[in-house]
Amino acid sequence: MVSRKNPNGPSKIRQAARAGKVLKEQQRKSAAGQHKISKDAINRGARPGLMPNSGAGAPMSSKKRRKVEKAMAHALKRKMAAEGVVEMKG
Repeated sequence: MVSRKNPNGPSKIRQAARAGKVLKEQQRKSAAGQHKISKDAINRGARPGLMPNSGAGAPMSSKKRRKVEKAMAHALKRKMAAEGVVEMKG
């Protein structure tokens, strides 16, 4: 009796194509995972090494950084006062 392949299974060409597609997708994801730029930002033209001048990814100015640090310190003091932790002075 002649040995024959199952005609309902995928061909070797399709199997190779599927494996190649998976490999390409893994390489694309690993390359995209090296930086923290969102996909929509990349579509707008953002690239690794370029900092935006405005928006969520923009570097914070020193004035804004001081204001944020001051607000965080005040919030921490309020939280400690609400919990009843008293700071010793002297």
